[in-house]
Amino acid sequence: MSANRKVPMRQCTGCGEMKNKKEMLRVLKTAEGEVVLDATGRRNGRGAYLCFSKECLQKARKNRGLERSLKMGIPSEVYDNLEKELSELGTE
Repeated sequence: MSANRKVPMRQCTGCGEMKNKKEMLRVLKTAEGEVVLDATGRRNGRGAYLCFSKECLQKARKNRGLERSLKMGIPSEVYDNLEKELSELGTE
């Protein structure tokens, strides 16, 4: 008999939808207080998850979901950089 493996689920801070961890994008707060995208999902730091869409990033910006998850205030330049990096990944 094969054992069923548990699939890690995460909640999007924008839309609130639960999805497979591998289907989501990790936004990371590093030890230096910097907010970056974590493409590998393995870097050290506090993470929050977003769907691969600009709409979810805009919702997270509006409802302050990332700020609550990362427990820090996020300046608008950081959101602009995240939006630029998201578009560079070509996930639209």
